[in-house]
Order: sequence, then structure tokens, then C-alpha cells
Amino acid sequence: MTDTTITMSRTRKSRAKLLYIPMIVLALVFMFPLVFMFVSSLKPDAQILADVDSFRAFLPVGDISLANYTGVFERVPFARFLLNSIVVTVLIVALGLVVNSLAGFALSRMEWRGRKILLTVIIATLIVPFETIAVPMVYWVSLLPTLLVEDGMVKYDIGMLNTYEVMILPFIANAFSIFLFTQYFSTIPTSLDEAARIDGAGWFSIYARIIAPLSGPAFATVAILTFLPAWNSYLWPLMVVQQESLRPVMVGMQYFFQLNTAWGEVMAYTSLITLPVLLMFLVFQRAFVSSIAASGVKG
Repeated sequence: MTDTTITMSRTRKSRAKLLYIPMIVLALVFMFPLVFMFVSSLKPDAQILADVDSFRAFLPVGDISLANYTGVFERVPFARFLLNSIVVTVLIVALGLVVNSLAGFALSRMEWRGRKILLTVIIATLIVPFETIAVPMVYWVSLLPTLLVEDGMVKYDIGMLNTYEVMILPFIANAFSIFLFTQYFSTIPTSLDEAARIDGAGWFSIYARIIAPLSGPAFATVAILTFLPAWNSYLWPLMVVQQESLRPVMVGMQYFFQLNTAWGEVMAYTSLITLPVLLMFLVFQRAFVSSIAASGVKG
């Protein structure tokens, strides 16, 4: 190895170290709110307010206990809220991956008239704020048919309010997810489709056996981007669900802001509902970063 090569290698390492320093600083800055939340969940309200103007707010010092966490389960049916959010979020993510990936496959791999216009219309819907269509959506779902189970019997009724379906069905199809799948599928060589077609494979076989297995990063990215708004949904469940047994965790937050706010229990509650989000990102972060990098290079 020549002196020039050694010098260049050292220069690259030095630049990498200089790049890591601001990244580490930014990571610590973004971690401060999470650290404050978790630490405060272990303190009584008086100590939280006393430590809020000092660095002690980020340190587990003083009267530390799990009383706030037990208080959460005493004040609200947290287990029920958590189950509701898990059911709704998992179904939105799972069904959304299937529906949106199939739509992206049709728009990117199949040749048919008007597909570019349809994709443009789908992308255009991204500029419409949800708040502008929330009230009309409530009206329309109140007219949709639904199946209810009462006393062990399945009954047909009109009106989808106060059901799991009303929190799931409107959010399965997603314009951004369709666009992301379309862009990612477009980077896969079409020669694979042609070879499969020669072997007698249909379009669904091409999707299931070729395109989907090669698109793991795209599926992981859409799963994360779908999971976050589904888990954090507040306005829509508040509008369409009045039964406490069906409310998700975000709507349950309002229980802690009645009369005197219990800040320690609020921090404990937010800590509990933040853990699934962190776990979700840790599981899929490698595929997420890979998909974003691929989109930036090829898209």
C-alpha cells in the first residue's frame, strides 16, 4: 500500500468521524423528549414540576416508583384500549400492504390505457387534508351496511358507526403507499416479467413469486409509514366511536386531562403507547433505510 493510499484512507476516516459528531449530537437532542417522558413516568407530580427547570428532569433521581403505571390501569381500561389499537393497526397495515402493493403492481408493471392519468389522480389526492373530508366520511359510513354479533347471532344492520370496521376500512387504500410501491416496482427489470410470461405465469403469479419477494424494503417502509398514523389516530375514532370498549389508546389519553391533570400518569401512559412504535421501527429500520436509499438512487 502506497503512502498516497494510506493518506487517502486516513482522510476518509477523519471525514467520517467529523460526520458522526453532529449525527450523535442530533440523536441525543431527539432522544431528550423520550428520556424526559420515561423518567417523568417514574416520578410523582410534585417532583416532575419541581425538576422541570433543571437537568434533574432527565435523571431518575428522587422518589422513584411504578405508582404512575399502576395508576394508569386503575384510571382507564388500558388493556382494552391497547387491544383495540393493536387489532385496528395490524389489520390496516396487513390489508394495506396487500391492496396498495397490488395497485402499485398494476400501475407499474401492466400496460393499459389511462394508467398514468390514474396515477396522477391518486397522487393529487395527497394534497387534500383529512380534516376537510372527515365530516362527509362520517355521513357516508353511517349509511354503509355492517354485520353485528349479538347473543351469538350475526345480524345485518345499516350504519358502520361504533364498529371496528369504521376505523379500518377507510384507511386500507393509501395514495402515498400506492405511489411508493409503484416507484419501487418500476426499478425491477421488466425482463423478469417477460421470462415468467413465457413460462406460462399469470400476472398474479408474477406479483406473488417475483415482484413481492424482491420488494422487501418497500413493504417494510410502507408497513412503518402505515403503522404510525394508524396507531396515532385520534380525530377519526373520536368522531365515529362512542363506546368505551372500542376506543383506541390515543382517545384514551383524554381521560387524564379531566379536572386535575395527573402528569405522572400522563407520562406513564404515553410511555406505554410509545413502546410499540419504537419496537416497530427497530424491527424494520434496516429495510426502511434500504428502501429510502434505493428510492433516492433509482427513483
